[in-house]
Parts: sequence; C-alpha cells; structure tokens
Amino acid sequence: MMKLGERPEQKISVVSSGSIGLDIALGVGGYPKGRITEIYGPESSGKTTLALHAIAEVQKQGGTAAFIDAEHALDPVYAEKLGVNIDELLLSQPDTGEQALEIAEALVRSSAVEIVVIDSVAALVPKAEIEGEMGDSHMAVQARLMGQALRKLSGAISKNGVIAIFLNQLREKVGVSYGNPETTPGGRALKFYSTVRLEVRRSTPLKQGKESEIIGNKTAVKVVKNKVAPPFKKIEFDILYGEGVSVEGEIIDIGSELAIIQKSGVWYSYKGERLGQGRDNAKQFLKENEHIRISVQKEVKDHYSQKEQTPDIKGEIVVAKENDDTIIIEETESAALEVI
Repeated sequence: MMKLGERPEQKISVVSSGSIGLDIALGVGGYPKGRITEIYGPESSGKTTLALHAIAEVQKQGGTAAFIDAEHALDPVYAEKLGVNIDELLLSQPDTGEQALEIAEALVRSSAVEIVVIDSVAALVPKAEIEGEMGDSHMAVQARLMGQALRKLSGAISKNGVIAIFLNQLREKVGVSYGNPETTPGGRALKFYSTVRLEVRRSTPLKQGKESEIIGNKTAVKVVKNKVAPPFKKIEFDILYGEGVSVEGEIIDIGSELAIIQKSGVWYSYKGERLGQGRDNAKQFLKENEHIRISVQKEVKDHYSQKEQTPDIKGEIVVAKENDDTIIIEETESAALEVI
C-alpha cells in the first residue's frame, strides 16, 4: 500500500508499434508496457504484421520477445523481412489452449521477456475439445479458459512491465438483425482486461505498373478502446507484401498533412528539394535517401511530441528557494489518476 504520488514513475512507458501513424493514434507513442493489447480483424487484414513490427521494435531496444503460435502459421522469412531477429525470437507452438496460456504465464512471471504475442485467441483450443469427438458440444469452455487465464496473467503482466498482445479473429452472431453482428471469440474477459483494442481492416489494394500488379493493401486501424489516451482514433497506412508497413508512405501522408512536406499538383518537395512526381516516386526517393527520410520523420515526431498530453491534475506553482536576488520558481509534479 502506498500513495499514488509516491510511485517512482508516473509516465506510462511504451514501445513503438513500428507505425508512426499508429503511435500517434494510440496517444502515448506506442503500446503501453505492463498492459494487455488486443488486435482483431478479418483474415489477412494485417494483425500478425502489426504484432511482428512490435516485436522488431522491442528487439531494436535490446529486449527479448516471445511468439506463441497457436495457429502454427508463423512465416519466419516474412518475419525477418519485417526486421525481426528470428535467431533471438522465442517461439512456442503449443498443442492446446491451456498449454499456450501456461507458457505465456511462465514467460511473464520469469521477467525474461519484454513482449509476448499470442496468435491467436480463436486458435486456443481447450484440451477437452481436442480430446473429444467431432461434433461434441463444448459450451463456453474457451471463454472460461480465457477468463481464468487473464485473472492470473493481468497482475503479473503489470508487475513485470510486459507488453502482452493477443491477436483475435472475427465471428458473426447468429440472428442479429440490428447493430453489428460481428464479435470476437474467447468471451468477454479479454475485452475487459485489454487496455487497448485495435480493429484492423484491409481497405483498398495497392497497384503498381502498367499491368496494375497488386503489391499490397491500404490498411485501416481503429482504436476501439484505449485506457491511456482518448479512443476512437482512425488511421490508414500501406502494408506492402514482403515489406510490412510502409514507413515512407506514412511519412509522405502525415508530412503533407502537417505541411512539413509541400505538395504542388502532383509534385512533392521538402525544404525546396523535390522528392518526386506522384506519391510512389516520392516514396522511392525517401527510400533511397535515408538522411532526408530521417529528417522528415524527426519533424513529424517533434510536432506530436510538443502536443503530448499534459497531466490531468496540474502541479502547484511554488517558490522553491531564493538565490541572491533571484527567485527561482519550480513546478511540483503531480500524476494524473486514471479512472477505469
């Protein structure tokens, strides 16, 4: 037991999502440590891609990552292309849902990892279902399993500062005439325990060349729930096949919106230097000229860091001390209390 103001660190620690736009939409600059994040959406919408980008960002900071592949579908070649160090990635492909969640709990409690990804909740098949016959009814077994696991996991995740990312699929409720018939499997527990919930959907295909070859997709992400910043932010970015999230595309879109990059007709320019005619050429220019890309990226991040949230409860202005004839004014720090 202690007073809230006595906590050594008041600011939420985060790790970048690997997408500038998503970091901005999350409001705190990335995925919060010590919290649960759920990423859900239709098939092939980019859920695993976002999770792998998060793993790559953790590894860049020297952290250890674990991937629990309940779907048995992880592509190590694709993961490596996204920047994941597969030699250092801890991988588990469990046989049952109970085994997967026990492994997750052991990893979290060991303090050996900074991020754990479970792919996916829908694939966490209870042992009773695996050992049973085809066609057997197993009412709410998975929901009970998730409820019990999250009750045990949530405290350990918070205490050890682990980022826990659960990927999830979509199902449709039977007989729903009004409202959204879509729901996520695994019961309600994950919805309650998640600090952040992201809905990922594939938007329009990206085409290139005269033959209109499809090279990727526009992907839309909506922050459905957020306990650490205002929710319901929406962003859109490119996911390219074999590359993942297009950082250059995000820089051009956000930079143009903030007038950091100037757009005149179809031409893009930065500080008087032309980047290219059309978005694709400008993206290619940034890819080939890393120093310009880094410069624009820094300006974008600086713009949003200046607008970063201030504490909800302001510190009082007090006279700290007098030094000769100069009065030094200091502001006392005070933390904002999160209301759940």
